Amino acid sequence: MKGNRTGFTTGTCASVAAKAATMLLATGRSMSEMEIGLPDGARVRLPVEASASDGRSAWASVRKDAGDDPDITDGCIVTALVKWNETPEIRLLAGEGIGTVTKPGLAISPGEPAINPVPRGMIKQAVREVTDRGVDVTLSIPGGRELAKKTFNPRLGVVGGLSILGTSGIVRPFSHAALRDALKCGLSVAVAGGVSQPVFVPGRIGEKAARRIFELEPEQVVEVSNEWGFILDEAADIPFERLLIVGHPGKLAKLMLGWWDTHSSRSASAVPAVQGLARSIFGEPTAQSTTVEGIFRTLPDTHRKTLADALAAGIRKSVHDRIAARYPVAVLLVDLSGTPLGQDGDIAGWRRKPQRS
Repeated sequence: MKGNRTGFTTGTCASVAAKAATMLLATGRSMSEMEIGLPDGARVRLPVEASASDGRSAWASVRKDAGDDPDITDGCIVTALVKWNETPEIRLLAGEGIGTVTKPGLAISPGEPAINPVPRGMIKQAVREVTDRGVDVTLSIPGGRELAKKTFNPRLGVVGGLSILGTSGIVRPFSHAALRDALKCGLSVAVAGGVSQPVFVPGRIGEKAARRIFELEPEQVVEVSNEWGFILDEAADIPFERLLIVGHPGKLAKLMLGWWDTHSSRSASAVPAVQGLARSIFGEPTAQSTTVEGIFRTLPDTHRKTLADALAAGIRKSVHDRIAARYPVAVLLVDLSGTPLGQDGDIAGWRRKPQRS
């Protein structure tokens, strides 16, 4: 059924490519497809896109098929170049388009190729099905450096390319698992970097505003997307000193109403709630608008701040309750240009940048 077709992770593709290349180097046999084992013990067979050897090394490539998942790496070529080494070990190296970890807090130590633990095990198991010799495996994804700019990698301190990912070897369409894994990594990097006063933002508008207004470390800002319930539940177990939330009210107003997944297809519009709050404060309806941004634009400056402060207070209380009041919460609301609209809670813990005259 359209929309339900599963695919394979970059870890599975890398394992198939590594096994095919090792087979070619060890036996001279060029394989059109190759079978490997998955973490749950199942076996899968994937086509090999291309391969070649010069006798001293060999390479093979696999084209990633993510199924019906909107995966940014769908269609990418994952290549493994293998060479014998003089040790008994299988060493994994980063080639073109594969990132390198630069910050603590992730499952892989700084300085290591961004190949996650499960794919590492899969690749080594696949190679060991062919040979007991020591092998250097250099993985690459052409174009991976540019694609990585559209992922969480730059925020997590993974530089130079993509990560080789996967926990089951299978990509399940439209799963939230990958996003949630990235969010957990973001929190881990923040904690490992000594962050005690994080800033959560829905997306780019909130991030740009937060970095323009406050003096913040790179790891201090965590982009939550729509996964507010998940990230707040994770954060509640971390002994932060305080939490600041910065973003546009069109998204964050949903938190006041208990909509913790703020995706438009899984939550209602915040417009009626913001209109209702404005009516209760000012005693009259606001001008009709289909967006929260439009509501604020129709208000006089004084009314705009009053409404934004009240809205921020409702959001702050809801978030504070969600984390069981483990630590103080502050909320700063901004418009689409990043200009502050209103706030609630003590934001003195976050040092403001000097304002330019």
